[in-house]
Amino acid sequence: MSNGRVLIVDDEPQIRRFLKPALAAAGYEVLTAETGQEALRMLASAAPDVVVLDLGLPDMDGKDVLREARAFSRAPIIILSARDREAEKIMALDAGANDYVEKPFGIGELMARLRVAMRHAVGGDAAIVRCGPVIIDFDKRLVTRNGEPVRLTPKEYDLLAILARQAGRVVTHRQILRTVWGPAHQQDTQYLRVFVAQLRGKIEEDSSAPKLIQTEPGIGYRLIADE
Repeated sequence: MSNGRVLIVDDEPQIRRFLKPALAAAGYEVLTAETGQEALRMLASAAPDVVVLDLGLPDMDGKDVLREARAFSRAPIIILSARDREAEKIMALDAGANDYVEKPFGIGELMARLRVAMRHAVGGDAAIVRCGPVIIDFDKRLVTRNGEPVRLTPKEYDLLAILARQAGRVVTHRQILRTVWGPAHQQDTQYLRVFVAQLRGKIEEDSSAPKLIQTEPGIGYRLIADE
């Protein structure tokens, strides 16, 4: 039984040769495309469950593929990006990408990102998110740590909630600021760092070495939840 259908969009033959057998061995049905136009045709005709998309394609920019794909498909899209393309990662995430993996990458990391993306795609919003000793109960608007309630301000709770609803995925600074504080605060990243530090101090075992709220340098934050 297949774990799902994955479309790999990358013009580098070595990447496709590396990914296709590894994903097939993990139980995925694997499709490949070398260009943006081919990817859009396959996305429309084959309806993959998740897309792994390189931003550097020969016929069109990967971000344009993403924007066109989002016009007709809600399939999770994971971006493959070089380390020096920080601005492109942010633009892709804000344009609708679900996550990104930096080149070079390990197959284990990509598998984890695939599982998270597909879980979000089919599972909808969970009423409860567990992150080790921390439990976020959205219905009760309650956060506990080791069974004891955690006293959060309304903004601290809203910040934790947006990370928890996207648990396992990176959420950009702009996405967080726009959602929690409004469009006028989209550039207030220093303001956000202060609130993240406060929140870590309340839910982390050691806020100087955080394990639950991880920083994606220059991009945003990722909440690590239980599988």
